Amino acid sequence: MAIEYGKTDAEKAILVGLAFNSRHREDVAESLQELARLTWSAGASVVGTRIQVRPKPDPAFFVGKGLVGELKEELALLGGNCIILDDTLSPAQQRNLEADLEAKVIDRPILILDIFATRARTSAARLQVELAQLEYTLPRLTGAWVHFSRQYGGIGAKGPGETQLEIDRRQVRTKIAHLKMKLAKLSRQRATQRKKRQQQFKVALVGYTNAGKSTLFNLLTKAQVRTADMLFTTLDSTTRVMSAGYPCNIVFSDTVGFIKKLPHQLVESFKSTLEEVSLADLLLHIADCSDPNLEERTAQTHQVLAEIGADRVPYLMIYNKIDTVSDFVPSPNEGAKAFAVCALDGRGIAALQAELIARSSQFSNQKRHWR
Repeated sequence: MAIEYGKTDAEKAILVGLAFNSRHREDVAESLQELARLTWSAGASVVGTRIQVRPKPDPAFFVGKGLVGELKEELALLGGNCIILDDTLSPAQQRNLEADLEAKVIDRPILILDIFATRARTSAARLQVELAQLEYTLPRLTGAWVHFSRQYGGIGAKGPGETQLEIDRRQVRTKIAHLKMKLAKLSRQRATQRKKRQQQFKVALVGYTNAGKSTLFNLLTKAQVRTADMLFTTLDSTTRVMSAGYPCNIVFSDTVGFIKKLPHQLVESFKSTLEEVSLADLLLHIADCSDPNLEERTAQTHQVLAEIGADRVPYLMIYNKIDTVSDFVPSPNEGAKAFAVCALDGRGIAALQAELIARSSQFSNQKRHWR
């Protein structure tokens, strides 16, 4: 049976994770729950999940050959048409799996790239997503690699990179160079804009995706950034200047949410956007206090901050969604004050704003002293 590349029906996916030992199985199960949310965010449905325990990935199929046979049977039984792996596949592994399963095979980076392509609204965000797609696609350019083609449809086929089915490596490299030139120009324009804001106190909101950053941003700035209970609702960086109630102008920036196993191509291509974070005077690290994996999410955010050179920027820990956890008590954080808030109803916001007033006042006094 040939894979029907022209079909655009919503994917019905079986999610697959690999645990290196039995103790690792619980972590993989949790990761697959997040993968399911990503899958739903991409417009697909989940019809099953599988976890295989093996000491290392199979070089040809990533998972064992026996599981490949079982997955083929399950796809037929459950009416599935897609397999989504929770890790990064090599080009050969992806091709081998599709050949044996006679179904579409997607890995976690492709899934995240697809969601980014769907959510990109501004020309800057679309440029950055296209660059990330092409960087990921370049080593996978073969006749069998069709994830970015309109002819394939569905997950991985959205966004500016969707016409790259037939293009050769030379053309892709030329396109990548062209995009990097455009993004370099964009970075210079943003640097010029930031120079005009040097006398203003700059606050960037960061955190794991769906922690409530945009809701808090709207509350602090009276903006109307789109919010929703889904992953990566915010992709385009939004900046607002507030002066009312503060001793000096405060520039608030809402940023894209972080996630574990974030494709490094996205981190690289979004560096011009994430510069707002690394050059901020203060970070508000937003965390969902109702998340059962709170500590891991917090650690993942710190890891991405280190990758973009923002790990030395002072920060406040903001534990959001206290309306869902009545007895929540913030954990002590070395070098960071903690605040428990509800961005939906405003609980705890007064204390946070008082801290922002104190910090901006100190910043304003230092600026006057330097003149």
